[in-house]
Amino acid sequence: MRVVVQRVSQAQVSVESKIVSSIGKGYLLLIGMTHEDDIDTAKQMARKIANLRVFSDLEGKMNLSLSQVGGEILSISQFTLYGDTNNSNRPSFTKAMNYKEADKLYLDFNEILRKEYGINVKAGVFGEHMEVSLVNDGPVTIIIEK
Repeated sequence: MRVVVQRVSQAQVSVESKIVSSIGKGYLLLIGMTHEDDIDTAKQMARKIANLRVFSDLEGKMNLSLSQVGGEILSISQFTLYGDTNNSNRPSFTKAMNYKEADKLYLDFNEILRKEYGINVKAGVFGEHMEVSLVNDGPVTIIIEK
């Protein structure tokens, strides 16, 4: 599982020019899954993201977690995170998890963040062409991989 975490002051996702989800302060997550990923991987990644400390404390140091600042998550599935260009200029996506399994694991991952960590998680539309807009705060972008 590969997750790009972007600290944002706001973010939104649209499908067919209609906003389907938006957040204020928090994380925009771009989530890619590979064949080896399972529910245990999703739990480990959710724990890591929920406890990630990249928000500034009173001294200006990145020391606070999402829950400590009252932030929320906009979660976007993105199989292209497993695009492989080692042998070609056209990416191969054979390392990405198949559609049906990825959809279920993506939903499970979001639900773990909601239920186990009490985070308000909003989502894109799995498998749809999405337009994502964000204001990257910092900018702070972290890649987490399991």
